[in-house]
Amino acid sequence: MTSLIESIASLPASERTELISSLSEDQLKALSNDWRSWARPEQMAPDGQWQTWLIRAGRGFGKTRSGAEWVKERVESGLATRIALVGQTPADVRDIMIQGESGFLNIYPDGQAPKYEPSKRRLTWPNGAFALAFSSWRPDLLRGPQFDTAWCDEVGSWKYSTETWDNLQLSLRLGPDPRCVVTTTPRPIEVLRKLIADPHCVQTTGSTYANRGNLPPAFFERIVATYAGTQRGRQEIEGELLDEVEGALWKRAWIEATRSQGELPDLVRVAVGVDPAGTAKDTSDETGIVVAGIDAMQHIWILADGSGRYSPDGWATRAIELNDRFEANNIVGESNFGGDMVGHTIRTTATKLKRSIAFKGVHASRGKRIRAEPVAALYEQGLVHHWGSFPALEDQLCNWDAYAGEKSPDRLDAMVWAVTAIMGRTGGIGLYT
Repeated sequence: MTSLIESIASLPASERTELISSLSEDQLKALSNDWRSWARPEQMAPDGQWQTWLIRAGRGFGKTRSGAEWVKERVESGLATRIALVGQTPADVRDIMIQGESGFLNIYPDGQAPKYEPSKRRLTWPNGAFALAFSSWRPDLLRGPQFDTAWCDEVGSWKYSTETWDNLQLSLRLGPDPRCVVTTTPRPIEVLRKLIADPHCVQTTGSTYANRGNLPPAFFERIVATYAGTQRGRQEIEGELLDEVEGALWKRAWIEATRSQGELPDLVRVAVGVDPAGTAKDTSDETGIVVAGIDAMQHIWILADGSGRYSPDGWATRAIELNDRFEANNIVGESNFGGDMVGHTIRTTATKLKRSIAFKGVHASRGKRIRAEPVAALYEQGLVHHWGSFPALEDQLCNWDAYAGEKSPDRLDAMVWAVTAIMGRTGGIGLYT
């Protein structure tokens, strides 16, 4: 069978198809389990001394199978003994990387797949190698463990991408040659831009069309035909890393054109915008905290991004700290989000800190896209300056598809509240002690 596999791998595509159609059922089964006999060259790991292999390609390219097979080969060669599997959510790791059509449980011959223990988030191979499942929703779980191999799927959609990636890199410290494969449809986030610029990262790029022979014709007729030639198609089908998504209200060129690292002008008004996470008990999402000021020439200055995952007392304290640092006129938050939760939390924390804080609760009577559009227009007019660099905020501005019904992200919302406040569109303020 080995000679047959070698001969198939060396044949042109048309002859390979003809030969495969003549094989017996047993031969086909053996062939289907031999990845190297039929994988496309771009699905195989490059040679060389790299640390990360980035497969940046369109949907349906075969990224998941490539990642799973690369881990499988490292396990079988003894190079992988402790493996991290990192996806967007716990369900994605389970349903795509482990149990999916191209996941670990389906790429092995019958009876040879690793043992899966969902309650332990663990896969165990017969040779003792094991993998643990992680997600970008809980980057803290990557603190402590150590690995020699990692597979990261759909990094472009990770919730806390920078924190998750940084924690993983610190844990890749076992063995003489720890390595990682990243399989993703690209989105313009900081982690991917850094990876592309990393001299220790090798890239494989490709489009959906590369795997056309293994995808249903209806997929191309309905989906690919719809988006071919569009900006979304360039990202999702061609695998291009674009500066901003289709439907984004902000463009990176606007931000870069007015960015400033120099001395601030005198500001006539400063506000701290707050967009709290979920409810008072919810610390799984980030709370947006952004400071903005306006000068005498009516130019807006984005001064700080203090967003993060906090307890209610934690985000209120952070907002008050930034209020003091930049001598803000007031803190602004959405009053119809959890009732008066924002104001109550600011008031309670200010009392504990023995501070007098001016807080304005604003009622959102319009959709977030409608509220964001005037602020985006100020950027387009060159009237907004980022005083320094705020990668996470800037990613949110340029990655939010305002017309697709996506929930607007926290940092963006906080910035919109702050800018709207200093432009004089929120009315009066209330004083809390």
